[in-house]
Amino acid sequence: MGIPQSHRSARVIDLETMRQRQLARRRLVRLSPELDNLEMVYRLSSDGDTLYGMPLLAWGLQEDGEVVGLVPWMEALTPCHRLDDAEHGHFVGYRDPETEELFEQAPEHKVLELEHAAAYFDYEETDEITLIQQLPETQGTHALCMDEGDAPWQLKQVFGWRLYSDGAVEALLADERLVKTTPILPGDPCLYPGHSQHRVVYFFQRQIASRIREEDPTTLEALALMVMPDSDTAPSAG
Repeated sequence: MGIPQSHRSARVIDLETMRQRQLARRRLVRLSPELDNLEMVYRLSSDGDTLYGMPLLAWGLQEDGEVVGLVPWMEALTPCHRLDDAEHGHFVGYRDPETEELFEQAPEHKVLELEHAAAYFDYEETDEITLIQQLPETQGTHALCMDEGDAPWQLKQVFGWRLYSDGAVEALLADERLVKTTPILPGDPCLYPGHSQHRVVYFFQRQIASRIREEDPTTLEALALMVMPDSDTAPSAG
């Protein structure tokens, strides 16, 4: 017995369009700093029995309504649940170091804070990409900046973070030639978004940045393998 034919016309599904729509729904629309020392917990494939903790920098509200923890990771301020790398780490959950509680979802007080803030600061969409929000940097994060050609890399302190209307988050770095007053604060004219002037920007926690500045051989070797996997020599600082 044959299968009756449908009278509905077939639809061509554009997978790339569907992917872009899904990505758009995950774009960040509001940020909130983490000020209570909550952590991201992750594990490495090479040491699956050990859990590692990393302080959360902020929480982010996505367009789809989900609230995610954010950490400076590799080349971006990254949602924790997207960490799923065999070499660098798998996301396990969030942790309150005071109570040692481990949980998988953002705490309710952060969800409520971000939802109310997003409703209050309800910006009208425009064709141009606009600045939505600025956060101060609270953890001493540093950025390793690499430019075109043989230019030496630079290790720069991150002074803040900018959220734009397209969901992109940029680290604010200082042009030392334009520094007029200290301390440097978000909004100072000497600050610029990292990717506006540098080809590659890698983020490091303060203690790792200190080892890089001190030219610790082990740290420089690991750094060379991470940012220049085809190189047999450690990078040289500018």
